[in-house]
Amino acid sequence: MTRLSTLKQTVTRALRRLALWGPGLLVMLADCDAGNVVTAAQAGAQTGLRLLPVLLALVPLLYMIQELTVRLGIFTGRGYGELIRSRFGPVWAALAAAGLVVAVLGSLVTEFTGVAGVGEMYGVSRAVTLPLAVILLTGIVLTGSHKRVDRIAIAIGAFDLTFFAVAWSARHKLQVMVPQMTHLGGGREAGYLAAALIGATFNPWMVFYQQAAVADSLTAKDFTSARVETAVGAVLTQLLTAAVLVAAAATLSSHGEPRSLDSIGEISNALVAVTGPFAGRLLFGAGVLGAALVAAIVSSLALAWGLGDVFGYRASLEVRPGQAPWFYGAYVLAVAGSAWAVWLAPDLVSLNVAAQVVNTLMLPLVLGLLVALSVTALPQRYRPRGLYLWLVVFMGAVVCAGGAWGAVQGLRPLPAIPGLQIL
Repeated sequence: MTRLSTLKQTVTRALRRLALWGPGLLVMLADCDAGNVVTAAQAGAQTGLRLLPVLLALVPLLYMIQELTVRLGIFTGRGYGELIRSRFGPVWAALAAAGLVVAVLGSLVTEFTGVAGVGEMYGVSRAVTLPLAVILLTGIVLTGSHKRVDRIAIAIGAFDLTFFAVAWSARHKLQVMVPQMTHLGGGREAGYLAAALIGATFNPWMVFYQQAAVADSLTAKDFTSARVETAVGAVLTQLLTAAVLVAAAATLSSHGEPRSLDSIGEISNALVAVTGPFAGRLLFGAGVLGAALVAAIVSSLALAWGLGDVFGYRASLEVRPGQAPWFYGAYVLAVAGSAWAVWLAPDLVSLNVAAQVVNTLMLPLVLGLLVALSVTALPQRYRPRGLYLWLVVFMGAVVCAGGAWGAVQGLRPLPAIPGLQIL
């Protein structure tokens, strides 16, 4: 009887921890967004499996960065922008906010481009899909509950898991391609795409979102659970992105020869060869649509929270829209404005990969401020120190330097890199 009671208590505690999962898992699902999918597919098509080790090697740093946001959110009770303003002044806060605006608007445009692209795969006009997406995204957030928003978004983001099915279907073609993983060369195109994969992994809005969400909903007793959730999410998002890259490499990079990509529809058509016509379109379309919608929710909320931190307006999902009009207004304006931009300017050549490279160039600022906050704003007990701190700094410096080098490759005259248009 005692053992049964102990087991029930253990299960109850475990279920309670799982019930608190949300911000860490959600922000990672959002990281595998439409732009990320297209970038990974382009990397697989252009370089085969050469960049797969780079993608997987980013998992530890991704966890470390987002784990610092968990510490800061729980033990300071403040968002990232608010902490920057209070510790380093309004100029640094405004600079961080400007970077957030650029990152979020770039991300949102790619998300709505993904929504439109999936609709057009099935012959549905963007005049229908874009307004429906705006209505859905607005309705989800106007529920006024952080946990409810998290759970709805995670349910939508679960469609990302279809990428694993696509990659598994292509497994029989990968045996001859595995040796590519030991050859990281590939010229300037590979360097530029590596920079884009770094930017796709480290989105500035992820830091703003997770820290604000944690500060808004978790307490010190949730610290361990939040760290585990963040670790699971970091592994999951990189494996999802890797699945897209692997599937693209197996189906789009024939015998190591680069393959042009021009649209989401073309990517799905190429994957039909290994999944069948109906399953290929359904799996890929569901994955892209789920990724795009979740990323649109998370990045828009990150913008609304970040601007609230910097400008001091009330920002919380736990209050009604009438009590936080600027917060909800910023969210709706970002969503509707980005959808409108996609509607007016459908020919978004190179936008996806270029947007990820911009994220890479902003990483030093985001990471530098995050580390500075963690060693000054946290209680002494929870500050990173010793080997862990130096590991974060060293790995961050290496990734930033590598991303900058790859971005410079893209600024030099290059042969046309096909496939950077997704519509």
